Amino acid sequence: MAETFRLTLAQLNPTVGDVAGNGEKARSAWAEAKAAGADMIAFAEMFILGYQPQDLVMKPAVETSCVAAIEALAADCADGPAIGIGGPWRKDGNLYNTYFILADGAVKARILKHDLPNETVFDEVRLYTPGPISGPYRIGPARIGSPVCEDAWWPDVSEALAESGAELLLVPNGSPYYRGKFDRRLGLMVERSVETGLPLVYLNMVGGQDDQVFDGASFVLNPGGALAVSLPAFEEAVVHVDFTRTPEGWRAATGARQVFPDAWEQDYRAMVLSLADYFRKTGFERAVLGLSGGVDSALVATIAADALGPQNVRCVMLPSEYTSPTSLEDAASVAKSLGCRLDTVPIAGPRAAVTEALAPLFSGRAEDLTEENIQSRLRGLLLMALSNKFGEMLLTTGNKSEVAVGYATIYGDMAGGYNPLKDLYKTRVFETCRWRNANHRDWMKGPAGNVIPPRVIDKPPTAELRADQKDEDSLPPYAELDVMLEALIDEEKSVAEVVAMGFDRDTVTKIERLIYLAEYKRFQSAPGTRLTPRAFWLDRRYPIANAWRDRG
Repeated sequence: MAETFRLTLAQLNPTVGDVAGNGEKARSAWAEAKAAGADMIAFAEMFILGYQPQDLVMKPAVETSCVAAIEALAADCADGPAIGIGGPWRKDGNLYNTYFILADGAVKARILKHDLPNETVFDEVRLYTPGPISGPYRIGPARIGSPVCEDAWWPDVSEALAESGAELLLVPNGSPYYRGKFDRRLGLMVERSVETGLPLVYLNMVGGQDDQVFDGASFVLNPGGALAVSLPAFEEAVVHVDFTRTPEGWRAATGARQVFPDAWEQDYRAMVLSLADYFRKTGFERAVLGLSGGVDSALVATIAADALGPQNVRCVMLPSEYTSPTSLEDAASVAKSLGCRLDTVPIAGPRAAVTEALAPLFSGRAEDLTEENIQSRLRGLLLMALSNKFGEMLLTTGNKSEVAVGYATIYGDMAGGYNPLKDLYKTRVFETCRWRNANHRDWMKGPAGNVIPPRVIDKPPTAELRADQKDEDSLPPYAELDVMLEALIDEEKSVAEVVAMGFDRDTVTKIERLIYLAEYKRFQSAPGTRLTPRAFWLDRRYPIANAWRDRG
């Protein structure tokens, strides 16, 4: 009779710093694996502490707590499947990103991460010491090699494991989402499988952590890169995978293969999941936001309703004399369609009081941007008051186009705790609204249908801070602006290269200048969902005081 090996994949959502809670999640999944007769259960990279822990992991008490929790897990789970679980480990003054193998009540092996990523959102060279390439370990009949996350993005570790006798590769990951990431991962893992001739298990975690979203989407490949099993994206799952030894080596039985969502659904689900987890992991249950009647706040309200439930979202209209009747109607329509509470707090009285207080100092000076910003800051003040009084986190609603060029008021409409649109350009905001109107999924807590009226999507964007104001009074049309921004920010193109794309030099130079001038605003802005490899915060780190301008 052929030898078999059952591996349980625990694609779960840990919480950074909740060592005890993450340990209990591991115990619960281990019990499922034991009941299913598994030989081993695997958890993701750094699971016991959560990922990414950033500098938290350097605190000695954190490493001590994690190691104690892992040793307790080994002792408690001695009479069942072996465990692979990630955590920190310190030896001889060096801290390692470690994958612990637990069996028979003890730590059987420690796999030390060799290739430490030091790009985009990763600073692992700052945190950890690169470990030597570890050899394979035996669990029952199988000899397993475990390149840890980045170790599998390059050929050296996988090749060394194959040469030293590994029969299958189990790759634990903490791989955050960005648009197109799944295809990149799959392509690289196919390369490792082809190079080594071994089956490969790619296990990723799931869940939101600050700006990052871990999208799961784990999979199993047979030699040559043939897909045998795939797990759902953005969802927790505990899945048992059966391997059989053949004359050619271990082969995974074909199992469920999930249909992967398209790019629009991936982005939308990332925004919903990141907001839901940010609230849950920081202890908030309810949200408040300013609902202006415009497309950005309408989309944020919809994301919040889908993440938290409409009953946990308070929308607030804060009209001034410049607020059009259409905006009032549209805000009411969005709140009604979503089933969210809508309050109205006029700002005319507070604005008059501020105008009176400043009148002696402003005497003889014409109205300008100052008075517009006072309106925005009054709205921020009032929304923060509601946040404080009712314990509701304030959501900010600026899209990536506005955040890029500073078309937002610091301490005004930028006030708040989280911004799901922070990495979504305005043109994608429009399309995302249309996608949500046309699509509904079981994981959405908000209602189906046209929750964002087409009129909200189609009308010209305006801040309504002065009479007849339109965004295009100050900025190029978003269809042009976003192409320039993507070139200057996401692709780091020069002004000359953007001009060569067909844009006016003075306009491109102006946009580049606005991007640099807004750096101080972004430095103080709320975190928001990362959707691209060039999101504002850890992906793109520029100085605030910066005299560089591209004059080429």
